[in-house]
Amino acid sequence: MIRLGKHEGLGNVVLEEVPVPDLGPREILVRNHVTLISRGSEILARYMKAEAVDPAIMGYSAAGMVEAVGEQVSEFTIGDRVAAAAPHAEYVAVDLDRAQGPWAVKLPAEASFESATFWPLATSSVVWCWTANPLPEETVVVVGQGLVGSGIMQVLKREHNHPRVLVTEALPLRRKLAEGLGADVVINAAEEDPVARVRELTDGRGADVVIETVGGPPGLKTFPQSLAMTAQGGRLVVVSLYHGGPLPLDAAMLMSRSVLGGNLNMRSRWEASEVALQILADGRLPFESMVTHRFHFRQAKEAFDLLCDRLGEAMAVLLMWDW
Repeated sequence: MIRLGKHEGLGNVVLEEVPVPDLGPREILVRNHVTLISRGSEILARYMKAEAVDPAIMGYSAAGMVEAVGEQVSEFTIGDRVAAAAPHAEYVAVDLDRAQGPWAVKLPAEASFESATFWPLATSSVVWCWTANPLPEETVVVVGQGLVGSGIMQVLKREHNHPRVLVTEALPLRRKLAEGLGADVVINAAEEDPVARVRELTDGRGADVVIETVGGPPGLKTFPQSLAMTAQGGRLVVVSLYHGGPLPLDAAMLMSRSVLGGNLNMRSRWEASEVALQILADGRLPFESMVTHRFHFRQAKEAFDLLCDRLGEAMAVLLMWDW
């Protein structure tokens, strides 16, 4: 079988021919049909590393069919359509007893393989919205409209029916998508001061809830902006990762605001997974509308290069394993 690897050297993404994995008693073998590339973790924390990366963490958003089950598996049968938190490969072995699950779920009949690749993102987006827990009268700002920010915005608007969700974004493609997916106000962070604009839209108070999703080196700038646009008594939820340095903290700002982490604990993941599956099945959140590119898996290097070098052209990028 073929799997995706990352060898020593920046951007050294390769295809490796390896044996189909043997199964343990509590594992299932999934033949992937589609996998989704995560720009945040897979580019910033895999592709751009100088050192080699364990193939087991090259990807975590997959969908396919169960080809075999371990002798102690009763939850799945051969032929089940599933979503899995698993890497880019033709076949993957998923350990059902691995901590901090779920790592695989059966798909509702209505969910396509492409939509199913968004199951991890949809699950996390549901949890992050629970963490933020905005009241109906509160103004929410989602900073950044990459896959994570867009997922959170969509859950707030389409699942929670929140009346006022503002977003900030520098890239034109992402701003256009945010407008089409239901954001109430889209702030052009490339051409105007997002802090000043949020304060203008909130009569000088700032937002009651700010969710920061940018991450990477740009997050070193958007984090203090997010804190500055949070109203006194408000709360900032920090979802982003891989900043490349410590986040700057202003103690005076922290005195009157709450800063919360994303809080992806095991219990909330299981509960949110059920919500996410229903969302993907009934089409309430059109995650597939974020797909801008589909590549045959043998073009994986080209797909990763696109996300690294021409980010403004791409949103969700899929690898197709059954073309």
